[in-house]
Amino acid sequence: MDALGLLRIRVRRGINLAVRDTRTSDPYVVVQCGSQKVKTRVEKDNCNPVWDEELTIYIKDLNVPITLSVYDKDTFTGDDSMGNAQIDIKPYVKCLKMGLQSLPDGTKVERVQPSSENCLADESCVVWNKGK
Repeated sequence: MDALGLLRIRVRRGINLAVRDTRTSDPYVVVQCGSQKVKTRVEKDNCNPVWDEELTIYIKDLNVPITLSVYDKDTFTGDDSMGNAQIDIKPYVKCLKMGLQSLPDGTKVERVQPSSENCLADESCVVWNKGK
């Protein structure tokens, strides 16, 4: 395997997710990068799920986007799509290559602007914490 490294993604929660069943949904998240897929557990009957899970994927190519997709688990039919977003990890890798090990925790290193592809509601920051 020619991986550049491993990436840990913490999937925290969903807020006001769409109802895809009669009164609620059974959501889970799939993280995909190239041909690999990892997913969270299904949160039964919950449109405000808290997963708080860490999923690990390997990175082979910085140009391949990481896609997060939310689905509603169905028993007798195919799972319903609830939405998706893409993450470009190049800004994060750029920060790692800057040699910032001496920065204090909480330092904002780079800003990521909202776009139609990343689905951010507001500007997001890369924050230096515990040497990472």
